[in-house]
Amino acid sequence: MGRIDTDFLARFFQAAAARLDAQRDELCHLDGEIGDGDHGSSMANGFAAVAALVRGGRHVPEDPAALMREAAAAFLGDVGATVGPLYATAMLDAAKALDRGPLPLDRSPEFLAAMAGGIARRGKAGPGDKTMLDAWLPAVHAAELALREGASVSEAAWRAAASARAGAEATATMIASRGRAARLKERSLGHRDPGAVSAALILEGFAEAVGPRPAGIGA
Repeated sequence: MGRIDTDFLARFFQAAAARLDAQRDELCHLDGEIGDGDHGSSMANGFAAVAALVRGGRHVPEDPAALMREAAAAFLGDVGATVGPLYATAMLDAAKALDRGPLPLDRSPEFLAAMAGGIARRGKAGPGDKTMLDAWLPAVHAAELALREGASVSEAAWRAAASARAGAEATATMIASRGRAARLKERSLGHRDPGAVSAALILEGFAEAVGPRPAGIGA
């Protein structure tokens, strides 16, 4: 069984960065409907900075917790928007989950839950607030449930990604109560939350780092 170690984190960072960059314009368009229109650039640039830590022969610390802390600093240093502190906190909390060393992949829900917990604490948001947590929290639950049911770690990761995508789609039926979109109140209905959509892309990157998508699981 694989582990969440520095090699895994390198794959995760690069897969997430590639997915966010490919959807940069779409995320900016979504954000333009209910926000400032810069979410795609913020997320793509932030994860590009994180991916740069492990690209091109650069020194990568052997300790995955140390790499996560470097990732938090790189993301925050590149992203000045509200999302910068949210994901930096998520990465710092994930680093704490790795402080005793790499986690086996069958404990990946702990890693994902740590990231979601950091976002929730920093953003003071919860489920149904029409934020990125409406993708992160279903993903954590789906991963936990899949592993309890005996799924492989790859299947669990892709179920989590599919749940994140479904959660992001469901934000179109919600009224925003956090972030800039909250000022729109009922006018935020009918629009997907860009933070939830980008979160789904990140979780797809995580699943890609775990392994190929099993047949029959959408994302």
